[in-house]
Parts: sequence; structure tokens; C-alpha cells
Amino acid sequence: MFAEALEDILRDRCTPAVVRAIEAGDDPMLLWSAIAEAGFLELLAPESAGGAGLPLDEFFEVALLLGRYAVPLPLAQSMAARALLPEGACPAAMLTFAPGLRREADGWCCPQVPFGAIATAVLADDGDALLLFDCQDAQRLPTGVAHSQAAGLRFTAEPQRFARDGQALRAWGAALHAALIAGAMARAFEMTLQYGNERSQFGKSIGKFQAIQHQLSVMAEQVAASRLAARAAFGAGTAPGLLQAALAKARTSEAVVPVAATAHAVHGAIGVTAEYDLQLYTRRLQEWRLAHGSEAHWHPVIGQALLDSGAPVADFIRDLAAA
Repeated sequence: MFAEALEDILRDRCTPAVVRAIEAGDDPMLLWSAIAEAGFLELLAPESAGGAGLPLDEFFEVALLLGRYAVPLPLAQSMAARALLPEGACPAAMLTFAPGLRREADGWCCPQVPFGAIATAVLADDGDALLLFDCQDAQRLPTGVAHSQAAGLRFTAEPQRFARDGQALRAWGAALHAALIAGAMARAFEMTLQYGNERSQFGKSIGKFQAIQHQLSVMAEQVAASRLAARAAFGAGTAPGLLQAALAKARTSEAVVPVAATAHAVHGAIGVTAEYDLQLYTRRLQEWRLAHGSEAHWHPVIGQALLDSGAPVADFIRDLAAA
């Protein structure tokens, strides 16, 4: 129900032209306000705080949708922050999560923050507490990648401190980006399939050539596996577990390279042009692959957990899925 209502807004307000404009520096507040004023930021806030108290498995469809529309705002993070911070503590701001944090002589530094180029608040974990930074006076350090919304952030002002719940922020960061990747990946696959059926060569659509069919089949497997892995992080309860999130992020990130490569191979040169929408999704895929750790970061975490459990691999996976 909430996903359908949100899609009605995104279909009209988050068109590819709007995504391009915000990436180019236009004010994102028009799109942000349309979604915030409809109450979607409070989906994960408890009902006692005026939120919807949406179960985690239903929230997955919302996060998936944000990836599918390549929404150029930290909406998923701002929604999840309502579940991480105490009631009434979350600011009405474009809040994002910092994958890392370090103390410096003159303040704090958060490198490679997703949506750090436009966020107005950042939530970070220093191992002892959650730190909420105001970005008003932050120094933003661009990644150097064209149209990237990630940026490093330096703060001189001290943040607000809140109690942390274990590694909840780390798990949310990985799980959210796994869902965003799965959503963007599904859209890239739909575009590739449609193009393969419409583009003709030697008198028939290129999608009828066996070599193209093979590539599309492999791509479909990667997209389906990514969605299943991402969904596993949004099971029962109100927050993703760290290992479930690790599996989801590792699997979806691993699929980014073959999915993006196949999408561009089938499209040919048109796929990389700025005017064609495919690049909106494949650029997101590459950026989100690295956000909060790529597969290279999460595979050792999963492997160590398997070794520590002492269980056979099948039992380990079965127990993880049931947790």
C-alpha cells in the first residue's frame, strides 16, 4: 500500500529529467518536500511518535522503489534514521549515513558519504555512540566523478550524541544499499530487454540472436538473485541483522559488474550517452556498489562468521535465513 502510494508521487515528480537536474545542481527541495509532506519519512517511526511503524519486510518494497526511480535524495536513510534515533531526535533534514568516521586534530571527517554532496545532516557511528552532524558548515569534498552525489565531509562543530544499538547503523547502511541496487538493477534489466526486442539488425530484433539471448539470461539470473539476497535482509523484526545485511550487500554488489556490463553491451554506444536514461541507473549501481562496503569488504565478514559458527555451509545459511 505505501509502496504504491509512493510510486504515484515518484512517477510524476521523479522523472529522469528531474534526476538529471538535481544531479546537475538544481535545488532538490521541491522533490524532497513532495515526499516529506506526504508523510513518507515517518514510515519506520513508531506509531507512538506519529509514524506508521512499518514492518521491515514491507519497507523493503519502498527501498526497492527508490532504487528503481534512481531517486537522487537520501530518502531511504532519512526514513531509517527514525528507527535508529530516539523519538523526536531526528531532524527534519536530508539525513544520510556515514560509512566511516575518523577524529582529526580540528574536528571530524566522514569519507565517501553517499549523498554527502547534498545531505543536510549525517549520522555516524564512532563505536561508542551515534553522532549526528549538522552539514550547514561542513566542508564537502567531491569525489571527482561526474554527477556523483557522494562526497567526503569535514566537520569542525561537535555533533549531538545518542546511544547506539550495537552495529545497527552499519547493518542499515548495507541493507538499504542492497535494496537500492536491486531496484536500479531491475530497471536496467527492463530497459535492456526492451531495447533487445526493439532494435533490429539483419532483419530481426537483436534479442532473437542466440548470443544476446544468452547474455540476457545470465543478466536475469543476476537480477533475480540480487533481489532475493536483498529481501533476505528485510525479514522479520524492525531492523536488519548485520550478517543478513552483509550477505545482501555482498551479493548485490557482486552482481553490479556483470549486470551493468551486459546492459551496456546489448545497448551498444547509445547506452553510455547522457541523453539515454540507462546511464542514470548504471552510474548509481557503480556508486552504490562501493557505498557501505563492496563485496570485497563483506565477504571476509561472512566467511569469519561461518568459521566461528563451526557449522556446515548449508546449515549456516539455513540458520541465517531463519534468524
